[in-house]
Amino acid sequence: MNETFVMTTLAAAALAALAVLPRAKQRLALSKAKHRSLAGHSRMAKRIASWVPGYAYDEVRFFGSDDAPPEVVARRRAGFAALSALYRQRHPRTAALTAQAKPGISDMQFTSAYRVPFQYGAFLREHLEIGSFVQRADGVTVTDLDGNTFFDLTGSYGVNVFGVDFYKHCIAEGSARVQALGPVLGAYHPCVAANVQRLREISGLDEVSFHMSGTEAVMQAVRLARYHTGRSHLVRFCGAYHGWWEDVQPGPGNPLPPRQTYTLKDMDERTLQVLRTRRDIACVLVNPLQGLHPNSGAPGDSSLVDSGRRAHFDRIAYTSWLKRLREVCTERGIVLIFDEVFVGFRLAPGGAQEYFGVKADMVTYGKTLGGGLPVGVVCGRAALMRRYRDDRPADICFARGTFNTHPYVMGAMQVFLEQIETPEVQAIYEGLDERWHRRAATMNTQLEAAGVPVRVAHLSSIWTVTYTEPSRYNWMLQFYLRAHGLALSWVGSGRLIFSLNYGDADFDAVVQRFVAAATAMQADGWWWHDEKLTNRAIRRGLLREMLARRFGGA
Repeated sequence: MNETFVMTTLAAAALAALAVLPRAKQRLALSKAKHRSLAGHSRMAKRIASWVPGYAYDEVRFFGSDDAPPEVVARRRAGFAALSALYRQRHPRTAALTAQAKPGISDMQFTSAYRVPFQYGAFLREHLEIGSFVQRADGVTVTDLDGNTFFDLTGSYGVNVFGVDFYKHCIAEGSARVQALGPVLGAYHPCVAANVQRLREISGLDEVSFHMSGTEAVMQAVRLARYHTGRSHLVRFCGAYHGWWEDVQPGPGNPLPPRQTYTLKDMDERTLQVLRTRRDIACVLVNPLQGLHPNSGAPGDSSLVDSGRRAHFDRIAYTSWLKRLREVCTERGIVLIFDEVFVGFRLAPGGAQEYFGVKADMVTYGKTLGGGLPVGVVCGRAALMRRYRDDRPADICFARGTFNTHPYVMGAMQVFLEQIETPEVQAIYEGLDERWHRRAATMNTQLEAAGVPVRVAHLSSIWTVTYTEPSRYNWMLQFYLRAHGLALSWVGSGRLIFSLNYGDADFDAVVQRFVAAATAMQADGWWWHDEKLTNRAIRRGLLREMLARRFGGA
């Protein structure tokens, strides 16, 4: 009896182990497919973010956090003082309105606080605050309230593909077309039908839905994928940005823990294995911009604590990856979504699908497509776009928005879609990659000739600045660039976005100013280093510093 009982118990345990084994293998495969850094482990990243102590460097530490010798620190102080005086002299009205408005604008407070690593922020803002207001834009320039003109490298966060004058025309002409209807909502202006037809042709997909932002468009695409597949999880890739809502922004920046999201590695065979074996994946989100920095977050100067930023775009390799991803998604019935809110119409007239030669099941657009006005768009296969079921009338996927298909937005969009068909705009796309390859090479050649530790990497007209020697002060470059008449967005040197109407003369002027700014920064001592100042040593020193602040009260 005892022997039978033991054998039965062992058999039951063996069966239980066999039942658990497939799940354990799946879990192990998922862990291997996640990026090994905190960026791929959002729960741990969130815990670490809550642990990092807030503190600010005093004046001594601000100028000497890398233990540079006194003569170098003195050069930095003098250079910083001159830069501060220049800003005060050139931008008094712009700075005054910024100071007046900031207490009431939370976005302005956020961007001001995160232009540089937090330890340096308080002292910097006290002495060198950037103005947030401009009064006009023309060609490839913007002008602040004091009449200072800058070459625009902000790209309006991706909106400005063809130049501000192009969008001014879209808005003015589009508004004139719909002014008889005005802001009437619910019913459609006839231009909506024209826009839908054109978007179907561009995307190669069956149906279109309109939304008020790119974030909202991505939300709807994911909802529809879950609705039609009956599966719960989405896959996003480490570092990719798809808006600010919970499921696509796990970890720091999101007050809620991740729920039904897998954050996996780009261009990795283990990711494909997860997609092949799991049954809970509804969709895969791809932001083509990640081809510039796979498995790394959007580069911003607030996290530029050393010179570890890396970027490189390999079109052949990334195209191969997308094609393999397409094959696996087709095999497994997973919805492949291209999020082209940022890059749409910048790489090719047909977007990333045309540029990489890969067909998506759904595509989201935004920014530039609105002709300068806010919009989000989802294009998809008919089977995925339907929001109800005939055989189950109560089972719906509800999505509406009061301002969807707003007449003025639709009017500007219609003009945009017409304009990109003109010979003048089509000519911009001819030799586009070669043009920007040549320009990036020119920039790097001149930076190398100047002997400064700065280089650029690019995906077409979207550029990232990288640094070739270890330093704790790379984030200072953004302030020298602005002093030399180059306008950057709040992420600083992490992303330069050229509009496609930059002519050779304009670009040459940008290169001259960029090199001059980097040369001035070097002369002021910010890029001093010795053999002990490695990226690893900088990161270890920061960790020790944070531990001391957290636990030692130093």
